[in-house]
Amino acid sequence: MAKIAPSVLGADFAHLADEVSSAASVGADMLHLDIMDGHFVPNISFGPAVVEAISLETDLFLDVHLMLSQPEKHVEPFVKAGADAVTFHIEVHPHPVEYARKIKALGVRSGISLNPDTPVEAVLPYLADFDFLLVMSVFPGFGGQRFIDSVLPKITAARMAIDRSDLSTRILVDGGVDTGNASRVISAGADILVMGTAFFRAPDRAALVKMVHGLSR
Repeated sequence: MAKIAPSVLGADFAHLADEVSSAASVGADMLHLDIMDGHFVPNISFGPAVVEAISLETDLFLDVHLMLSQPEKHVEPFVKAGADAVTFHIEVHPHPVEYARKIKALGVRSGISLNPDTPVEAVLPYLADFDFLLVMSVFPGFGGQRFIDSVLPKITAARMAIDRSDLSTRILVDGGVDTGNASRVISAGADILVMGTAFFRAPDRAALVKMVHGLSR
């Protein structure tokens, strides 16, 4: 069964508590929280205080995605704020194992992400060290972008590597994922679909979750 992780970046921040509660009530599996610093990506989002506020509103698993130029400086504050998993980018730390271990030492799961123009081979040697692989299907920084189809072979290559080595690493795909391409993304090998605007602007969020849960490879 595929899983869905609504991205809070696509929520109505004027009613954030209600948006978080809505995601839980319709059966979302986790929440994805994009943290941006204006350096690694050309946008700024929010910090540990918002993550803590969200954690107080829900029991959903909080997947915190650090799109930061120096993520290692911010892992502990986000874990203290309630993160259940922390993901950083291979583009920032091309030799990421020590950082994965530091994240896990704080008692949370670790994730590694790669941008659309980064070869999947950059992360394949490290999959055993991470709980999650986050494949970006848009260039990170802004919500509402169109899915880049050329990432599909990368998802499949990662899936094959994970299965070949019998790893427990889960593949998330983030960026432009919606009802029109969800089936193809899961068929390519994804486990978890990150949806921002597609989820929070859906006319029937419960039906969307049910659709995603009905997908299988």
